[in-house]
Amino acid sequence: MKIATYNVNGINARLPRLLEYLTEETPDVVCLQELKAFEDKIPVKAIEGTGYGAVWHGQKSFNGVAILAKGCEPEEYGRGLPGDPADEQSRYIEAKVDGVIVASIYLPNGNPQPGPKFDYKLGWMARLRARAAELLASELPVVLAGDFNVIPTDADVFSRAAMAHDALMQPESRAAFRELLFQGWTDAIRTRHPVGPIWTFWDYQAGCWQRDAGFRIDHLLLSPVAADRLLDANVDKAHRGREKASDHAPTWVRLAD
Repeated sequence: MKIATYNVNGINARLPRLLEYLTEETPDVVCLQELKAFEDKIPVKAIEGTGYGAVWHGQKSFNGVAILAKGCEPEEYGRGLPGDPADEQSRYIEAKVDGVIVASIYLPNGNPQPGPKFDYKLGWMARLRARAAELLASELPVVLAGDFNVIPTDADVFSRAAMAHDALMQPESRAAFRELLFQGWTDAIRTRHPVGPIWTFWDYQAGCWQRDAGFRIDHLLLSPVAADRLLDANVDKAHRGREKASDHAPTWVRLAD
């Protein structure tokens, strides 16, 4: 079972690249982020034409998450991150596919920091830890997949100095991510690639793609039951180099049946 996470940076703008990815790589499950469209503007029929069912949680012009499943309709398991009824941003959705609970996550960026956006990021991460603990307690195979907007360590960025003041790698952001991992989640990418650079994002500016000046912010975290099934994990980096591609590359884990 191949489960991918893919921040498309606008589903309508990147639709040709997304359809290519689905037909060429044929992942079993794809978690999408940053749709930048409400449900009535999402190209559902085009995606269904590739053989995927989906659950959507869109938002006009911003955010938006989805879970696609090859050859079936994912069973929605939860919509919106619990803990703040006033939060209207579409950043979280859960579904069950073939017995595996999958969450598609678009964690807040948090810039500029310090300030209210950074406070929102840290508060959102606290709510995510609370929901993650509930999912762990279910003892089901669970995959938390998405754009976490956290660079976990200095080994996950091309230049510590270049990102030193960014919300993605502030001590508070990293500590919150570690607290999540310490609940018992396995970082699939670093388990399979424990050393060396393995990026998932390259900015459009300053020739970052051409210089391979990227960093790792797209993560797949596995519950213990899912981690026992881990076969492989990697980044489909070549898709970032295509014309009018997203600034993120699809990132994936493969679990034994």
